[in-house]
Amino acid sequence: MKIEIIRSDFLKTWQMAERSSSAKSTLSSLSGVLVTAEGEEVWLSATDLKTSIRCAAEGVNVIREGAAILPVKLLGELFKKAPSDKLTVEVKDEKGLLMAGRNKTKFATWPVSDFPKLADSGGAQILCDIPAGELLRLLVEGSIASSPADDFPKYLGACLLQLTGENLRLISTDTRRLSLSKWLCGEVGEKGEPSDLLLPVLPLRELQRLLASTAPETPVRILYDGSLTWFQLGKTEFSIRRVESSFPNYEKILNPVKTTTILLKRDEFLSALDRIDIIVRSHTRLVVMHLSPGGSLRLTGKAPEFGVVVEELDADIGGDPIQAGFNVGFLQDGLKALGTESVRMNLNGEAGQATICREEADDFLYMLMPIRITEQDIIEPDDDEFEKSEERAAENAAEETEGKDEKEQE
Repeated sequence: MKIEIIRSDFLKTWQMAERSSSAKSTLSSLSGVLVTAEGEEVWLSATDLKTSIRCAAEGVNVIREGAAILPVKLLGELFKKAPSDKLTVEVKDEKGLLMAGRNKTKFATWPVSDFPKLADSGGAQILCDIPAGELLRLLVEGSIASSPADDFPKYLGACLLQLTGENLRLISTDTRRLSLSKWLCGEVGEKGEPSDLLLPVLPLRELQRLLASTAPETPVRILYDGSLTWFQLGKTEFSIRRVESSFPNYEKILNPVKTTTILLKRDEFLSALDRIDIIVRSHTRLVVMHLSPGGSLRLTGKAPEFGVVVEELDADIGGDPIQAGFNVGFLQDGLKALGTESVRMNLNGEAGQATICREEADDFLYMLMPIRITEQDIIEPDDDEFEKSEERAAENAAEETEGKDEKEQE
């Protein structure tokens, strides 16, 4: 095999492939990318046995057909640091040569036969076709409640891709919150049967990166064969092995009852939470929402011996007055995914679940459970918390100064 490469173009597809390889596998060939030169095209394939990718390389000219497994760690660095944008890669008998201008680097490869045979999507069932922009939105919104670090139960580190009725949905949960995003895809019968596919979140995040660099109108075909789910976009095919577990019946978890509603500007709400997080992030990350129908929204947060913050925002509030506490980071996650000018939040009492959604659309829902608040967490407009906070800060500063003086004397 011998190919000429325009590095700036080739790196775009090479980096997609190398992220799907496995440097930690006991199989050496999995830490490489299979490069296959056929006719006028070069195909890149990589896998970690749970996910795989096959894509047509850009910026490549085939001089001699063939195939080789190029080591990711070595070649990836050489490609990035080569002194020339025009490179030549030649492999013969598992011995490789990289030429960049007058520079030459020899390297070893593995036998092509060591690379695992990737599953073929030819016999898979077509589930649906979806624009890349809409699938990206589903992934961004529907995966925010997942918890990749958790191994058990398995559904915590996974998302449910659900095709039912006329909707394609993506749902995730970490038991304290749940996110759901959906897209109207038409009648399921035109493509495939209703399906529930539990897919690991980390490969879905990689798919998200692929879609982010793709034109929003590019059609993506989703296929499934019983164990693997394929996402085909142009000359790129990305597959994910399903998680053998079941997802909770989320429709029974969601409670439609609401006692208080609030409509406000998303950016103003998010900015206020960002400022509050500066104070509470080192403590409980608790923000208390004080809602009074016909009035404004007051947000408060405090951390012992550190600080107190009060934010007041214009909002349209209806229903019952309420004081409810939430994890400020969870609120930020939902608002960042929302991506619209206005946000509607529905609350069901101080202990009931709250939901965040778009003002005039039902294609995204973010549910989160409140945190139990005590009298010490509540800051009233006329209390002396700010004075107390200033006194504590002064005392702390004095103690630090005394400690420094004592050390200097010693």
